[in-house]
Amino acid sequence: MKIFAWVVIGIVGVLLLALLWYLVVGAIVFKATFGKKPMSRKRQLENAKYYNIDLDWWNRYKFEKYKIKNVNGLTLVGHYYDNKSDKTAIIVHGYRSNYLEMQGICDFYIRKGFNILAVEDRAHGESEGKCIGFGWYDRLDLMAWIKHLNELQETKIVLHGLSMGSTAVCSVSGEKLPENVKAIISDCGFSNGDQQFTYVMKKNKFPVILKKHLYSYLKRVHGFDMKDVDATKSVKNTKVPILFIHGNADDFVPVENLYALYNAAPDGKKDKFIVEGAGHALSYNVAGKEYEKKIESFLKTYTNL
Repeated sequence: MKIFAWVVIGIVGVLLLALLWYLVVGAIVFKATFGKKPMSRKRQLENAKYYNIDLDWWNRYKFEKYKIKNVNGLTLVGHYYDNKSDKTAIIVHGYRSNYLEMQGICDFYIRKGFNILAVEDRAHGESEGKCIGFGWYDRLDLMAWIKHLNELQETKIVLHGLSMGSTAVCSVSGEKLPENVKAIISDCGFSNGDQQFTYVMKKNKFPVILKKHLYSYLKRVHGFDMKDVDATKSVKNTKVPILFIHGNADDFVPVENLYALYNAAPDGKKDKFIVEGAGHALSYNVAGKEYEKKIESFLKTYTNL
């Protein structure tokens, strides 16, 4: 009887240790990849220099801070500039970035007469959330922002996303969008979350077991299934014209993602712009005026903006 009791205790102990290992390792990997991580001032300045961002630009315009609740009850923050216009660009930043790094894009749209709503993704900046949406949950937040704008005013909307923000605007394209959402600009987004995560892990030579562990942790603890993150399925159903932009020297989100998204989108509602020699999120820096002209031409062709 004593032997049986010790066997039971041993089995329970092993199971508890396994559970503890699962939770501890899962939490560590989650924090490193999907957890909220405020950007340090040092990194903000380094990024500003690398991406040619003028952080002082934000002080020259009067932005109003908007706050809304999303479907999960999280408070989301956006920064609105009223350009006295009947058209608005919703600007969506990338993974562990922030709205400040969308300065160049915001400046372009202001010069073209748009109002600006530069949003902070869930689990980024001042927006609440413990788990980064990877573009997939951010599509729901975009729906909330569009609804909020439409409750405030009549406006024609363009969605412009960069990197993970690009995946977000592609993902929302398959939702039932209001008719005043006129166009989507998708710059260097990944087409499939699982494929992108696998690519980054292999590139950095991380053990595959960590991916499996993270996926299991994400699903059990946060209800997030990475296999759901597939923007190609969304763009197949879009009724909104999409311009896909990508640098062919992108070694973080390879240009093959553009082709996957472009080929999935319906004919007659799409265009593409591949920037020679541009790395990840650097197409605007490299192409400059050509980048702007491509967007202007696209909007003229497919909308009245």
